[in-house]
Amino acid sequence: MAAAGTNGGFRNLVRFSRTAPETDDERIVTELYREYRRPLTSFVMRLTAGDRQWAEDVVQETFIRAWKGADRLDCSTGSLMPWLATVARRIVIDHRRARDIRPPEVGDGALAHLPTEDQMDGLLRKVVVSEALKTLSAPHREVLTETVLRDRSVNQAAEVLGIPVGTVKSRVYYALRALRVALEERGMTA
Repeated sequence: MAAAGTNGGFRNLVRFSRTAPETDDERIVTELYREYRRPLTSFVMRLTAGDRQWAEDVVQETFIRAWKGADRLDCSTGSLMPWLATVARRIVIDHRRARDIRPPEVGDGALAHLPTEDQMDGLLRKVVVSEALKTLSAPHREVLTETVLRDRSVNQAAEVLGIPVGTVKSRVYYALRALRVALEERGMTA
């Protein structure tokens, strides 16, 4: 195994590939990866402020670009580390620019205010009940408004409406029956 930066195995493979076209680019990149992965990863770790996952992604992208351009790689000048480092640095710069262009993420705060399925069901029920209440007579709506919606006792409702307690009880009974029928017609069971 050649030491990083010696480039011996890689040079021999590139020389061989130029004389033997049957050698594929994948073998060249495999040798390139074997020789330069560690030093390139160390270099990129500094560029990414120690973010190992990001550094590994950058190194992988760098080797993909080397693989795509394997026929143009020139190892006659010695080490390919300067070329790989330049490509990796440009990838990091491009990533930072792309990240800076995007609007900042705001977290899950905005999602907490979105209605969930249960809230939507409740809203739909309110709409259906409101429509069913409109079908009731005015005295029935008044008595249900006072007793159910405003949570008043029968005596308090009688006082507010200015009618006898017995009339309130009777209207509540018949209003609830009429409301039940109206809701059943709309597909809701009480």
